[in-house]
Amino acid sequence: MLSFVNDYSEGAHEQVLRRLAETNREQHPGYGTDPYCARAKEKIRRACGCPEGDVFFLVGGTQTNQAVISALLAPWEGVIAPATGHICTHEAGAIEATGHKVLELPQREGKLSAAELRTYLEGFYGDENHEHMVFPGMVYLSWPTELGTLYTRAELGEIHQVCRQYKIPLYLDGARMGYGLASRGSGMTLADLAASCDVFYIGGTKVGALFGEAVVFPRHNAPGRFMTAVKQRGALLAKGWLLGVQFDALFTDGLYQKLGKNAIETAERLREGFREKGFSFYLDTPTNQIFLVVDRAQREDLARKAAFSFWEQLDEERTVIRFVTSWATRMEDVEELIRRL
Repeated sequence: MLSFVNDYSEGAHEQVLRRLAETNREQHPGYGTDPYCARAKEKIRRACGCPEGDVFFLVGGTQTNQAVISALLAPWEGVIAPATGHICTHEAGAIEATGHKVLELPQREGKLSAAELRTYLEGFYGDENHEHMVFPGMVYLSWPTELGTLYTRAELGEIHQVCRQYKIPLYLDGARMGYGLASRGSGMTLADLAASCDVFYIGGTKVGALFGEAVVFPRHNAPGRFMTAVKQRGALLAKGWLLGVQFDALFTDGLYQKLGKNAIETAERLREGFREKGFSFYLDTPTNQIFLVVDRAQREDLARKAAFSFWEQLDEERTVIRFVTSWATRMEDVEELIRRL
């Protein structure tokens, strides 16, 4: 069975595994205080163009979102997010479990607009009862979004400007950041993203690592005792060098960028194949996620040819399904699926 269910079905890129095997019998201090973490952090700072940045390695995406958001918010504050945001839909209430409300705003193709954000904040502070309400303490976005779309440099800049006006941080979830960077026409670099927000994370779990994410506070602006907060949230790995070794490998010789490129090239070919066969798209996505609208017969037929994931029930007859390519997707598997179509 050909599988296009997600971008973390495989283990890790062979170069990452090789480095893990080569360093396996070495002994290091724990909790990220080892030479590999230090070297990986320096490489990430250089790639992001933020020499003073604070970099931390955490174990997974949900733990990262929970640790960062809870560390940045005061007890009376919540986090603003587009309604399709990962923390709203697919994290089992992890943010709410910390005692912080997720403040959902309308979205368009997975994205929150600066105008919508400004209107919300103006309305909140214009309400004479706002002292009795959950205060908006930060903004959460993902890049790419949950629907595989991308904020442009201008869109991020406008949102960041609103955040600065209201003195709240902008946080980017970068679980699939490698695929956004590789997407044709995005025009964004890690340095651009670092300049467009107050904190973000570089996803490893979905882009070639066995596990792990790298959190970056680009302007030496990490909250105090952040690693203690990370430990409280179960996101601190005792064998921290395992994360350092992986990110050191990913940021050597442009490997991270190469892995993103493979996902985009295979997704573009698969998207072209679906289009040639007359399939309907839910929306146009430039990254590695492809959303199709299918009727019941089409879905049943596709399920015999490849594995994919359910996304949304549009109506009684039509369903939105998702195909995902990854750093490990082989072009020959894409061509085989197109042949089966």
